[in-house]
Amino acid sequence: MRRTSFADMNCSVAQCLEVVGEWWTLLIVRDALLGVTRFDDFRARLGIARNVLTQRLEHLIHHGVLTRDPYQDNPVRYDYRLTAKGRSLWLVVTVMRQWGDAWAAPDGPPIQSMHTECGHLTTIEPVCSECGDHVRIRDLRPILGPGAQDPSALPFG
Repeated sequence: MRRTSFADMNCSVAQCLEVVGEWWTLLIVRDALLGVTRFDDFRARLGIARNVLTQRLEHLIHHGVLTRDPYQDNPVRYDYRLTAKGRSLWLVVTVMRQWGDAWAAPDGPPIQSMHTECGHLTTIEPVCSECGDHVRIRDLRPILGPGAQDPSALPFG
């Protein structure tokens, strides 16, 4: 089934979903963040059909999330490596994992994050980039940004 395109929607969330919103895509990114680079390794870890994996990898390459670098000539085989754009998805994947740990892992988290500097288990929490205070949703107020095309884009004043 073909999904709706969000390409014309003036929304950063919609534009992110245009790149990583298909099933499997963030799992491929997750595995790449964990160091997986080879087609057969992605396929074995995910249990994904070859044609679907090929499509998702091509899509991520097209959108600059992955690069494809040959590591063997005959036959040609590739490593799929995250670009800076792809590595910046670590926060998205981490927050999704933390949500899954809290709401969908009754036996506890299958993977945890250890902060290498202090050696403690950690979770990622939002802080203000200006003052460093922890931020909760009630502490935020949406305002129009420079890319806004429609002043009525905000559902409230």
